[in-house]
Amino acid sequence: MGEKQILDADDIRRAITRIAHEIAERNAGVHDVALVGIRRRGAPLAMRIAAALEEIERVRVPVGVLDITLYRDDLGIRGPAPVVHATDIPFDINGRTVVLVDDVLYTGRTIRAALDALTDFGRPARIQLAVLIDRGHRELPIRADFVGKNVPTSRDERIATRLHEVDGGVDGVFIVRTTETTG
Repeated sequence: MGEKQILDADDIRRAITRIAHEIAERNAGVHDVALVGIRRRGAPLAMRIAAALEEIERVRVPVGVLDITLYRDDLGIRGPAPVVHATDIPFDINGRTVVLVDDVLYTGRTIRAALDALTDFGRPARIQLAVLIDRGHRELPIRADFVGKNVPTSRDERIATRLHEVDGGVDGVFIVRTTETTG
């Protein structure tokens, strides 16, 4: 399996800054905006976007963390005992613009699960989606409102996002070839 880096730490920082500016612009500021990161790597990305928004808009945006484990449609396929982590949304989402944040948008199934999970907490005025990478191959009619980078991939490749908060000091996005081709 080979891997090729497509974003380094500076690229990720620039993408997050751009996404933060786009969120502020699309919502005419951030006074009614909250960010909810999808556990694992969406959560630290949401925190980084919130920090960028605070720097840009001088407003602290609330940030929550959403675990979607029990909402996944592949729960039976993933193994006999799923590991469920805490969801922490310490603010009222009713009537707010909630920006879901994740690292990679692929088939859309994770986002569908996140939408189901989020509605258990209330009824936002609107839900928007921010992703670091959109790699295509959608199976559901879901698209991101804010994208750090579009990366066309084949089905025998995957995207590996590494963030220092989760992966021990490393920031980068890599394309990983999952099967070797012979030729």
